[in-house]
Amino acid sequence: MQLTPKSELDARMEKLQVQLNAAGLDGALILQNADLFYFSGTIQRSHLYVPADPRLQPLLMTRKSLSRARRESRLDEGRIVPLNSPRQLLELMGEHGLPAPRRMGMELDVLPVNAFRYYERILGSVELIDCSPMIHRLRAIKSTYELNLLRRAALASQAIYLAIPELLREGMTELELASQLEAIARRAGHQGIIRMRSWNNEIAYGHLMAGASAAVPSYMDSPTGGPGLNPAIAQGASACPILAHEPILVDYLFSPDGYLVDQTRIFAIGEIADDLVHAHEAMLAIQAALIEAARPGVTGGELWDLAAQTAVKWGVSDHFMGHGNDRVRFVGHGVGLELDELPILAARQTVPLEEGMVIALEPKATFPGRGVVGIENTHWVTGTGLERLTTLGDEIVYV
Repeated sequence: MQLTPKSELDARMEKLQVQLNAAGLDGALILQNADLFYFSGTIQRSHLYVPADPRLQPLLMTRKSLSRARRESRLDEGRIVPLNSPRQLLELMGEHGLPAPRRMGMELDVLPVNAFRYYERILGSVELIDCSPMIHRLRAIKSTYELNLLRRAALASQAIYLAIPELLREGMTELELASQLEAIARRAGHQGIIRMRSWNNEIAYGHLMAGASAAVPSYMDSPTGGPGLNPAIAQGASACPILAHEPILVDYLFSPDGYLVDQTRIFAIGEIADDLVHAHEAMLAIQAALIEAARPGVTGGELWDLAAQTAVKWGVSDHFMGHGNDRVRFVGHGVGLELDELPILAARQTVPLEEGMVIALEPKATFPGRGVVGIENTHWVTGTGLERLTTLGDEIVYV
């Protein structure tokens, strides 16, 4: 079992404390699972209070399971204490040498309104401030420890794609192929859960669709959708058969230790139409242009503009990142503990790339009634540009 080292947790706490002090906050109360794991190393049902004063230690107050929280978190065991009710928060903090905050940060981007009102009631005069922007910025910059976990995920994910040529056969359904690949993923260590922060966005292992099925739009904030198995899911693999001479899109995420990588490859049984091949080559050209341009200081909006201009040059702009009103306006996104982290490579985004960010570049082209082609790879932002983490070949794989 991979446990987050204490030195890693301490470094994260220190960076958060700097941000809390800069914002004039006395501390932050962390509740959301991904953030809780990031700062404490466990997602056992807890309230993590991080004081802004660097002389004071954080306190992890756990309702369930305290024994697991103490095994999984490398915080000092004396700072991992039982919590019977959130009404005890201020009392427990006082008992452990933490003064009651006047202004306290909470993750208001994800905290339900009713929960927020509850905390307002039980915390009395404490002013609750949204600290999620500072958490997003901190989590966007990956440490060497996190980068090593991402490298491991990228290497392990290859098992999914390398198995496809042996498994793929005409007439099998998308669901049949997906079930076999997802079993391989689990055996390779996939944790089986992909976390997303955006409200009402959710995904399982990813998208596997063939031909016209891949071009079916959905509610998902993605250039691909797919019919899925029913309207309750409305995305991903379906019972549609896989046919020869059509592009087969496999866009899977892989996460063995909390951290995930994102990649897409195109397969086909026999040759596909020339215009689809041309569009795939255009997406590779867009990827190459983005890799050449992406470096610290360049904004997500600038990279989107470059991608859109390259699509025009290749004559595929009508198909770039979707089609018609179902098109999305981004070409990449940050990844880490969640699929939708900073930065976003999208129109008008002004957040610049920084060294240590990890981004998935995903230029894709959608042809209604025919399919989707394109590529996706996960990259680490270095001081001089991008280093690719997912290293399988980018060309269409013909079976």
